[in-house]
Amino acid sequence: MERRNRDDREGRGGRKEYRTIKDDYIFGVRSVIEAVKADRVLNKIFIQKGMDKDLFMELKNALADGSHQLQFVPVEKLDSITDQNHQGVIALVSPVEYGKIEDIVEGLIEEGKKPFILVLDRITDVRNFGAIARTAECEGVDAILIPSKGSAQVTSDAVKTSAGALNRIKVCKTDNLKESLFYIQQCGLRVVACTEKSSVPLYEANLRGSVAVVMGSEEDGITSDLINLADVACRIPMRGEIASLNVGVATGMVLYEKLRQEIH
Repeated sequence: MERRNRDDREGRGGRKEYRTIKDDYIFGVRSVIEAVKADRVLNKIFIQKGMDKDLFMELKNALADGSHQLQFVPVEKLDSITDQNHQGVIALVSPVEYGKIEDIVEGLIEEGKKPFILVLDRITDVRNFGAIARTAECEGVDAILIPSKGSAQVTSDAVKTSAGALNRIKVCKTDNLKESLFYIQQCGLRVVACTEKSSVPLYEANLRGSVAVVMGSEEDGITSDLINLADVACRIPMRGEIASLNVGVATGMVLYEKLRQEIH
């Protein structure tokens, strides 16, 4: 379903512009409430600022567990998505089902395999996310772990950029990335953080076996508490003047290095 949803950018004359995106969505208070009750996978719920109080209270009660990502927006944004009677609420539906990292890691261990998990700490660009997923599938990653909030979600744009890889590799969401990473660590996986703050070159880090590779956000890298939790921190050697690589490119280099170490 195509919607005319555009980013909040100032266009000519000071008007806000919204870019066209293709995603499935549900609109209307009752429809969204029923979707929540049916455990439909929703990437985000747009709620109109100042919407009708009675309708808002009904919706608020349905969302009381706080597990959904909410964004309060002007009515113009909702009107740009659909010209139907949205009643001040539109929910974006995920094209895939998210998995549970605990189930995936435990299942792989029970099968006698060595889990290979990619952890993305606040990667917000949808196309970066899709490109990373494509590389991850090619390099044998078993699952991708992302935070529930503050991260790009699996959208139709991400699936397209991934060349379908997001239909083949499991994506897991967590409300607490640090706790999930600690759980992974307790399951016997070594946590490897790729950060420019490390003095250890990537090729000197042991990436063989059961590993969780952590890559940081486009803006400020991996959060310090995740770096502190890691068993190994390493950096990609560079000779140029620019301080950092695109996170998609950097992820590809790290994942390939693991494969290189294991086949040689």
